[in-house]
Amino acid sequence: MMSKNPKVDELIQKTKKWQAEFEKLRAIILDANLTEEVKWGAPCYTLEGNNVVLIHGFKEYCAILFIKGVLLDDSLGILIQQTENVQSAGQIRFSSMDDIDKMESVLKTYILNAIEVEKSGVKVVNQNSNDLVFADEFKQKLSEVSGLQAAFDALTPGRKRAYNFYFSAPKKSKTREARVEKYFQKILKGKGLDD
Repeated sequence: MMSKNPKVDELIQKTKKWQAEFEKLRAIILDANLTEEVKWGAPCYTLEGNNVVLIHGFKEYCAILFIKGVLLDDSLGILIQQTENVQSAGQIRFSSMDDIDKMESVLKTYILNAIEVEKSGVKVVNQNSNDLVFADEFKQKLSEVSGLQAAFDALTPGRKRAYNFYFSAPKKSKTREARVEKYFQKILKGKGLDD
């Protein structure tokens, strides 16, 4: 078993809900000899610096998230896509300690599978940002503003997807237009939506 990271101890102590569940999941994951870190404000477990799995909590459930979940053998069909925009990760959710206890041996198998996937070096092929369907309001701005298309093309795929989702989500054209107007200067500066 790998050693516990004091930063994760602090993080779990500050957690208002799911403390016992986090500790149980933590013990199961550390038993697989992964290195414990804090990333994205959550306990994250790595292999030679590469993210493998993390623990996170929500209002209704806590979960472990397999970073390359789409590459795992999910013959039991228990991995959940966290949101429609998460392309590669797979999540297993728990609403009680009893849920975790019942799944412990399965979790260990999935964690070992995730480690093998990471050791193999296989990469997840995400949706190409060129395949994104853009809101008409953004397409218009791309054609109107000099350099905007080049600046957008220079962004990372993740930043492109984030902008695309943000600009396309509203139902009303007026709202989509307002979002594009508010953020196109950030694109020109090479910044992401949350930078």
